[in-house]
Amino acid sequence: QVQLVESGGGLVQAGGSLRLSCAASGIIFSINHMGWYRQSSGNERELVATITIGGSTNYADSVKGRFTISRDNAKNTVYLQMNSLKPEDTAIYYCRVQGEGGPHRRFVSWGQGTQVTVSS
Repeated sequence: QVQLVESGGGLVQAGGSLRLSCAASGIIFSINHMGWYRQSSGNERELVATITIGGSTNYADSVKGRFTISRDNAKNTVYLQMNSLKPEDTAIYYCRVQGEGGPHRRFVSWGQGTQVTVSS
């Protein structure tokens, strides 16, 4: 099993910044895709940002220009730098990793979530 450990969430005032980290551990041959998702009370989980093994990124329209996703392949870690935070960014943030644990052993793993709260 591939385990994901998230960190970096917390309480911040509007306009502030936070940096989320998600480290994958276990038997990992390769990681092909990593992403961040979030879920606020009463809403479905939504995509925030993704990054491929080649470094290609995409973002939800609501966070473009404010959030930056990056990865450290050597450490099997994905980051989300969040700037100019708004109260509507308040949610539980989950990381997701897709890869292979060996030949023909594809996996998808989710983190347990980290709370981000942005006050007015």
